Amino acid sequence: MRSWPVPPWTQEPRAQLQAAHRSGRLPHALLIHEAAGAGGEWLAYWCAQLVLCEHAERAPCGTCTGCRRVLSRAHPDLLCIAPEEDSRQIRIEAVRELAAELALTSHGGGYKVGVLVPADALNRFAANALLKTLEEPPARTLLVLVATQPSRLPPTILSRCQRLRLRAPSRAAALAWLGAARAGDHPWEPVLDELGNAPFVAAAAEPEAVAAAARESRADLKELSAGSADPPATAERWARTELPLRLQCFENWLTERILGMEREGALMAEVRAGPYLSSRAPVLNIRGLFRLLDAVRELRATLDVPLNRGVALEDLFRRLAP
Repeated sequence: MRSWPVPPWTQEPRAQLQAAHRSGRLPHALLIHEAAGAGGEWLAYWCAQLVLCEHAERAPCGTCTGCRRVLSRAHPDLLCIAPEEDSRQIRIEAVRELAAELALTSHGGGYKVGVLVPADALNRFAANALLKTLEEPPARTLLVLVATQPSRLPPTILSRCQRLRLRAPSRAAALAWLGAARAGDHPWEPVLDELGNAPFVAAAAEPEAVAAAARESRADLKELSAGSADPPATAERWARTELPLRLQCFENWLTERILGMEREGALMAEVRAGPYLSSRAPVLNIRGLFRLLDAVRELRATLDVPLNRGVALEDLFRRLAP
């Protein structure tokens, strides 16, 4: 696994975890509520290093065998649970395997750690299976759940975890960290404009490709809203390449239009029969605009569902045309 620089905005939660560990008050279940791309997974494995480090007085040292094995996800007392490649869900089989492994004696005589990322991908059956482990955790066991939307987890799981909030960094902090994480002169500003202050998402991407796809997508949306682009052809092209990123750009573009028109006082709340995104019309139908934004978000959330994405995109694009 790639080794990232320490994110400075994680200093406070790291200090809290170190203090709890040294005083023997570390919970058996921790829920890291992260802003998307802020480094929740990085912090989860840092926490695993904290309890599996061979030098308790300065844990995590980052250099001992235990810390290096956690970094490479090869520690015998570390279990990593994530959705399978062909699914967005964590299934019950993975959680049952985790519970069985945690019940065994640790190889090093210390902690056994389970990391679930993203925990809000647990399906209903997996969540129920995990609850049994949370209710009766084996001794010296640490479960670390990472979620951007904890509300998707059952209240019974939330009530048994200690929550740790990891907020998004400032734009300046994200840019500085990305400069250290990825050597070279990359266009991080336009990347963060589309992805938000989500440095870990940006660092895992190809910044030039993201910036280029964002420019092209915004140009397409401008042409579609002016009636100078062909919706079916544009939909087919979007469906073939970089669709998640393009939909993110679509959502950002709509949000910017809403905010911009709100500042100008040009939004109307009543329903209008005419087009609401025409560049020729200074007055927008705010209700229709929000409906379109909801439709884009719904499509983003169902990308793992078998559907004709070209048809779905074409429908959205036709709603842009004047």
